[in-house]
Amino acid sequence: MMSSVAQSNKAFKAQLKKVYGFYTGGFAIFVIALAILEQMGLPRVMIGYVFLIATVLLYAGIGIISRTNVADEYYVAGRRVPAVFNGMAVGADWMSAASFIGMAGTLYLAGFGGLAFVMGWTGGYVLVALLLAPFLRKFGQFTIPDFLGARFGGHVPRFVGIVIAVLCSFTYVVAQIYGVGIITTRLTGVQFEIGIFLGLAGILVCSFLGGMKAVTWTQVAQYIILIIAYMIPVVWLSVKQTGFPIPQLIYGQQLTKVTQLEEKLIADPKEQEVKKIFLDRAAAATEKLKDPAKSFAEGKAALEAAVATARSGGDAAAIKKAEDALAAYPKDQAAAEAAWGKDRAGGARGAPLSRHAEAFPGKDDNARAVARKNFLALVFCLMVGTAALPHILMRYYTTPSVREARNSVAWSLFFILLLYLTAPALAVLVKYVVYNDLVGTAFAELPRWVQSWTRVDPGLLSIADVNGDGVVQRAEIAIGGDIVVLATPEIAGLPYVISGLVAAGGLAAALSTADGLLLTIANALSHDLYYKMIDPNAPTARRVLMSKMLLLVVAVLAALVASQKPADILFLVSAAFSFAAAGFFPALVMGIFWKRTTGIAATLGMIAGFGVTFYYMILNQPWLREIFLDIPRSAPITNLWWDIQPISAGLFGVPLGFIVIILVSLVTPAPDKKTQELVEHVRYPNLKPA
Repeated sequence: MMSSVAQSNKAFKAQLKKVYGFYTGGFAIFVIALAILEQMGLPRVMIGYVFLIATVLLYAGIGIISRTNVADEYYVAGRRVPAVFNGMAVGADWMSAASFIGMAGTLYLAGFGGLAFVMGWTGGYVLVALLLAPFLRKFGQFTIPDFLGARFGGHVPRFVGIVIAVLCSFTYVVAQIYGVGIITTRLTGVQFEIGIFLGLAGILVCSFLGGMKAVTWTQVAQYIILIIAYMIPVVWLSVKQTGFPIPQLIYGQQLTKVTQLEEKLIADPKEQEVKKIFLDRAAAATEKLKDPAKSFAEGKAALEAAVATARSGGDAAAIKKAEDALAAYPKDQAAAEAAWGKDRAGGARGAPLSRHAEAFPGKDDNARAVARKNFLALVFCLMVGTAALPHILMRYYTTPSVREARNSVAWSLFFILLLYLTAPALAVLVKYVVYNDLVGTAFAELPRWVQSWTRVDPGLLSIADVNGDGVVQRAEIAIGGDIVVLATPEIAGLPYVISGLVAAGGLAAALSTADGLLLTIANALSHDLYYKMIDPNAPTARRVLMSKMLLLVVAVLAALVASQKPADILFLVSAAFSFAAAGFFPALVMGIFWKRTTGIAATLGMIAGFGVTFYYMILNQPWLREIFLDIPRSAPITNLWWDIQPISAGLFGVPLGFIVIILVSLVTPAPDKKTQELVEHVRYPNLKPA
């Protein structure tokens, strides 16, 4: 019997290799054909639409082919995904909009500090391999709340797990759909809000029809697209700058040049002039915000008086100038406060230039110590969060065996590292272009890529002649990290079809993660809440239908939230990691490795860890403060604990979760014999269950 199963799995794996081999070849032919059509005059907007339509149709086609109503296939892809293909699916699931779009951008903006994301996310997979994935696969159910319910008994731990899984996954999926909106807008030119719902169609068709089965095979296809799309422009930029086609090995040479350019910029009087303007504006705005009503009235009165004076003088040019100044003044006090808040925030652009290669920059020893502390805190939260994210852990339920689950983690790391070793190189190569080619350019001669991206969204890229000299200074460039990857093909001077390819890769990254997250939320609600807690006699068809309906509802809600642009992609993603770390990691690890852990202890530990993490974010994250505490986003942050930024709030929740679980377990009755045997069965693969 075992030999026939092994033979069947071997044949299935060979068939998969053949299918995805043909798919990769067809994809290459498709891109080459589009490049030829571009040279023949195919408009750019048509190339964008072709990529978008082809992407959605491809994923919809896989969804239709893989459609299923069988619970085992819908929830865990039939548990027959080979390790290497599951590794690619995990890679795509993992390469979210944050990794594909935001990683290189964060490294561009933060330099050394951005390496916390690389170290935390990759290091987290070591924890996955050692502490969780094989044991959860041995447990053999469908979801993380399944494990919590079986291990800790009763509905309460399961329900708490459902709530945490939904909240952290919803936070994460909002970030992905936000990324979908940015990319779709870039591809087609439609409004951001419309772009969100266009991209959402690609997410829903796949996961709605085939669940985890469709999502898995779609994610393998998406990984192939995204890694090719990511590599081509970086390799080209490397060849263009250094003559060497392996950027991961050569970017240190360009980093040396960037460091030299940074020293010139730091000493440039024009840069100092622009920085002083930003600081003066910030100081003036801070003063006005002390009494905004009085400041608004006085400012408007002064401009009206200037208009009256100009009219009495009869000088047409002076009159027009005074009237234009009055017309540009905010219409009401609320608009004025928003403008002054922006000017106050703009004071950050007057800060000294941070050197890309400098570890833990700061104006003094205390500032450097704070930077170091936040770097380590972020690495910790990302590592532990990676090991506890429900949509990632669910992927290891799909492998045929515990051994395949372990091998799958290794393949996951390999496929993820292909991108993560490239992102630091990309950040340096793009920074060299900006510092060497863009800075010092006349405003009348700005490159085409600058003009096109300022039209997409001025919040992503804007360049204003602050000091009026007609030449671009570095401090006059406001660049958002989210566009660094998407703009790379144009920065490198590649044909537009490569820009479309990169956007399609970013779309694949965002869609693949969104698929997995939406499925996690829908499964938690339909399988764990409805089937396990409300109606245990529900037939399979009804459970799967319920999951599909919930998936639609959650997707639309996430799109509505994303359309409000609540926060940058990277914060939303990192918040999800802190939520997962504090909510799940202590309970999962203690549940697997300490038989004495009790259900009430795990429940209280999850609530305490998640609660303190969420509370800290509400105190200190501008968007959440505005919602829960009615504090304007522009207000300064004053409630930090030990100077830890809200992005690393899990630093407080994780140890609190462990402490609560240990202390409460010691003062409550030990779990029954059956539960302790379950722990033994999960931890020791060769032990037969009782």
